[in-house]
Amino acid sequence: MADEDLATLGPAAGPRTTSTARHSEGTGPQAAPGVPGAAAAESGRAGGAVGRWLPWIVTAGIVLAALNLRPAITSLGPLMAEVRASLGMSASVAGLLTSVPAMCFAAFGIAAPRLARRWGPGAIVCAGMAAIAVGIALRPFAGGTGGFLAASALALAGIAVSNVLMPVVIKSWFPERVGPMTGLYSMALALGTSLAAALTVPITEGLGGSWRIGLAVWAALAAVAALPWLAVLRQRGAASGPAAGGERPAEAPVRITSSPTAWALAVFFGLQATAAYITMGWMPQIFRDAGVSAGTAGVLLAVTMAMGVPLSFVLPRLASRMRHQGPLAVALGLCGLAGYAGLWLAPAAGAWAWALLMGVSNCAFPLALTMIGMRSTSSAGVVKLSAFAQSVGYLISIPGPQLVGTLYDHSGGWGLPIALMAGLMVPQIAVGVLAGRDRRIEDEA
Repeated sequence: MADEDLATLGPAAGPRTTSTARHSEGTGPQAAPGVPGAAAAESGRAGGAVGRWLPWIVTAGIVLAALNLRPAITSLGPLMAEVRASLGMSASVAGLLTSVPAMCFAAFGIAAPRLARRWGPGAIVCAGMAAIAVGIALRPFAGGTGGFLAASALALAGIAVSNVLMPVVIKSWFPERVGPMTGLYSMALALGTSLAAALTVPITEGLGGSWRIGLAVWAALAAVAALPWLAVLRQRGAASGPAAGGERPAEAPVRITSSPTAWALAVFFGLQATAAYITMGWMPQIFRDAGVSAGTAGVLLAVTMAMGVPLSFVLPRLASRMRHQGPLAVALGLCGLAGYAGLWLAPAAGAWAWALLMGVSNCAFPLALTMIGMRSTSSAGVVKLSAFAQSVGYLISIPGPQLVGTLYDHSGGWGLPIALMAGLMVPQIAVGVLAGRDRRIEDEA
């Protein structure tokens, strides 16, 4: 299968998105009211009732997949003490678990384009959901720290390939609605992140208090998420459009590493991920050391994470209507700088304001996803760009949380760590402006 045939998942595949369409999403004839994206114009040809509903099934698949891309990570934190005590897990291994997600995202995400070329994006997303379900179900019962880490890696592998391929699924099925659909996807991802963090302990207590059951229960959500993709795969032959017949003209190959925009996006993705991991890992401790109670510090983190639910839906829609997304990168970065300044000067007095500002700043993630979908003219280019930006980006993010901890240990306070956080926000703004320029990787490569 050629690179340009990556998008055989859906009828909207192919390099059909023009500059005009990208900046008037939802206003053209393909975006009829009540029909999700340009795929609807051809979905009736898929055959049968399932074919007519296929765009809606894909939409459900996107939302359910997004809900499953973080619970394997955020469900573990609230039960970490019980996991460590039961498995005899050392503090160093427990600390390693905070870096494992980024390492797995980088290592497995780079394989997504090759897998998608061989099997198709829909099949890989479906397999990713299955891997998440199996990994989450097995790890509490795998017997020992080694088995727990191995099963976690299986779930994270499924998350990694799905992370990379969701932008190409959106580009393939909804080329005229990249912004709104990315917003829906990002909102569902943020919701899944927050729900797992908030509900894991109550669910565990309600099911008898066993941490093993409390972690394993999230496998059911991943199993449900695989069902829409199975329906899509059954209709793939009828719904694959021009790509299935092999009649679409071949596109020029894209050398992703020669694109300045790809590198700018990768660095932007890495720096925003660094900021997010530092915020999730260290912000509660900053507040607690400033005199805020442990319970309030946890609520402040929940507020920061919850900000991503509505903003992740709105921001991509706004970004998709702009020729240059740089101003949004600047605005989010300034919110981050203001939040860091507040944490430095008056962490307890203005804690709620700083939590809100950090929550806004962390919405650089859906902005990065939107720009990935807009910086290529084809689905093949999007999947390459997504794999490159996310794999390189997650590699960049790995040392950040550890470096903050090291600075805190050596300095005995939060001044230097916060200065590092603020310092990293400056290049994030700069590369965000570069990544937001109205250009395509095919033109640069």
